[in-house]
Amino acid sequence: MTAITDFHVKGAGGMSVDLAAYAGKVLLIVNTASKCGFTPQYAGLEALYRKYAHRGFEVLGFPCNQFGAQEPGDAAEIEQFCTVNYDVTFPIFAKVEVNGSGADPLFDRLKADAPGLMGTTSIKWNFTKFLIDRHGQTVRRYAPNVTPGALEPDIEKLL
Repeated sequence: MTAITDFHVKGAGGMSVDLAAYAGKVLLIVNTASKCGFTPQYAGLEALYRKYAHRGFEVLGFPCNQFGAQEPGDAAEIEQFCTVNYDVTFPIFAKVEVNGSGADPLFDRLKADAPGLMGTTSIKWNFTKFLIDRHGQTVRRYAPNVTPGALEPDIEKLL
């Protein structure tokens, strides 16, 4: 089975990023938005990142505008928002689609690996989270209302 770290994605500047750079690390991949009721989760995601980065943990943020047009900005606006409001230091990638025919292949894979409630594969809203183990395999999907802090026990197990 192909590992998540075998994928290429676009960085905020539009350049291709090889996720192989994250091989051997525990990853939390999140579709984000700046104007969502769950946006304050950026603070919790950053707290997780700062707490566990030295142990091989990374948070990867993927802005998405598919849910209520809650991420209308361009890459520079998104980066500024995250930095100014939440002091985000984890990587924020280019805006992606997570559902439909234009969905990024990474998210198609994540949805297939970890279906939602009752086996649904579509992502229902912003701040859906996917936990990836050190081998690049998807371990679990978390609903948007699951706070970043609630993931700590599962992250600890993988570290």
